[in-house]
Amino acid sequence: MEAGEIGGALLFVLAAAAAVAVAVSVGAVDFSRPLTAGAPLDFQGAVSWLIGVLDGTSTAAADVYGAWVAVRAGVIAPVLQVAVWVCMVMSVMLVVEAVYNSVVSLGVKAIGWRPEWRFKWKALGGADEEKGSAHFPMVLVQIPMYNELEVYKLSIAAACELQWPKDRIIVQVLDDSTDPFIKNLVELECERWANKGVNIKYATRTSRKGFKAGALKKGMECDYARQSEYIAIFDADFQPEPDFLLQTVPFLLHNPEVALVQARWSFVNDTSSLLTRVQKMFYDYHFKVEQEAGSATFAFFSFNGTAGVWRTVAIRDAGGWKDRTTVEDMDLAVRATLKGWKFVYVGDVRVKSELPSTYKAYCRQQFRWSSGGANLFRKMAKDVLVAKDISLVKKFYMLYSFFFVRRVVAPTAACILFNVIIPISVTVPELYLPVWGVAYIPMVLTIVTAIRHPKNLHIMPFWILFESVMTLHRMRAALTGLLELEGFNQWIVTKKVGNDLEDTDVPLLQKTRKRLRDSYKDVNVVTAIFRKCFYRVLSGRDMLSSKHESDASKNRSDANTVTSDAYNNTLS
Repeated sequence: MEAGEIGGALLFVLAAAAAVAVAVSVGAVDFSRPLTAGAPLDFQGAVSWLIGVLDGTSTAAADVYGAWVAVRAGVIAPVLQVAVWVCMVMSVMLVVEAVYNSVVSLGVKAIGWRPEWRFKWKALGGADEEKGSAHFPMVLVQIPMYNELEVYKLSIAAACELQWPKDRIIVQVLDDSTDPFIKNLVELECERWANKGVNIKYATRTSRKGFKAGALKKGMECDYARQSEYIAIFDADFQPEPDFLLQTVPFLLHNPEVALVQARWSFVNDTSSLLTRVQKMFYDYHFKVEQEAGSATFAFFSFNGTAGVWRTVAIRDAGGWKDRTTVEDMDLAVRATLKGWKFVYVGDVRVKSELPSTYKAYCRQQFRWSSGGANLFRKMAKDVLVAKDISLVKKFYMLYSFFFVRRVVAPTAACILFNVIIPISVTVPELYLPVWGVAYIPMVLTIVTAIRHPKNLHIMPFWILFESVMTLHRMRAALTGLLELEGFNQWIVTKKVGNDLEDTDVPLLQKTRKRLRDSYKDVNVVTAIFRKCFYRVLSGRDMLSSKHESDASKNRSDANTVTSDAYNNTLS
């Protein structure tokens, strides 16, 4: 067991002990109250009431209300009280996890800790991209894409402009596009860069089996890919800086136990709308807190699917890419960790990308991630328990913190407590809601989330409202993946906007009509009205938005016409 793992375990124990000590000292935790908030339902009393109604000796309205009170106090309140205490336990688990990660993250920032303190890093000498250097390892850059008309040029150009000896790098475009027009454009773009001297390969498949995982797996089977020591992966909307490989590959080159170097995401449209601002808060917490804490203590975190460099041997040792879930990146990361490999997160290296610009696209993305993570927990729990190449502490961290708390407890506790129990408690006065669970813990979680990005404090109220709506969506997704219900393995590619962002001054939200019965089928009746109202707030100015969407649509139509003409001229 390493010093980082021991330190992480001690910090977690201290965080849990501190939470319990504070709760006991202030008297916030009081389990002396009985679970039943009222007297049990008296069967004899119910029979007497029924006889009174039949013989006309009792008032029907008063008796109906009395029956409701009896049922409410004797049946409904006790059942809800059990649910309240279950949610309280889950809330404590959640706040301990969040406080622990934040303490580690703030400690790392306070002492100026860098990955170079734990892993060796030495700059590669003679980095002249015009002169091939034998001591530079061979790197394969994979770009999986699917009908990416808006961003294919950006990603290909960024990959081809990476600073690395030209004879030691191969750019591989894995195009699963089903639109023949887009496929031809992507192939022409690859040919254009090949004519400039870039070693770029264009690869397609006859089917989309396995989606992204299938494309990456097929790409590794190519003859020219087998000679690559490292593989850098970028989604179609990611644009790495030219020195990306120079900053990340040395960690792999000088540390044979490291399998992955993960960079941080930055966003080109994080200020284009309230929706993207709220998303940025979510991602800031993920990268600044969760990823940084996992890397600093246990050298384990989830691969984000892009903006990372893998050791080819580690991928093959872990069993390669698998398409059994919609989070193939997390699947590979877990399997590699169970083989004893370690990961490095470099928060100083950022890769530009694009946030989903519509509410529908964001919901689809979150559903895929939440469902896939819960489903992977179901598939990998036993493998983690019986793994022999990792310590018991790391097993506990992976099963409890990484999987159970973040993938199952977080969406379930928030959704049931704040979207179900608290609204119902208005009509059930016998129900006891501890103030520490419905006020103090949410306040701590809010502070912990906001503390790493103080510039966004002014939109924190919108973030709270938005996350309360998304909890129902994420819980439904988590249950779908955990129980493998219909749609748990569904993959829908997030729509990109690309260069249209440059001329956008209003929120990029598209209005969609949804019938009431569709909301009912989605189990969103409880929050349908609130979602619609909040969605209008996110949509911004209606008249300006409609006019902009019309103009943008016309501009894209004109651009596609020009592109089509240029393509036809090229073929001629």
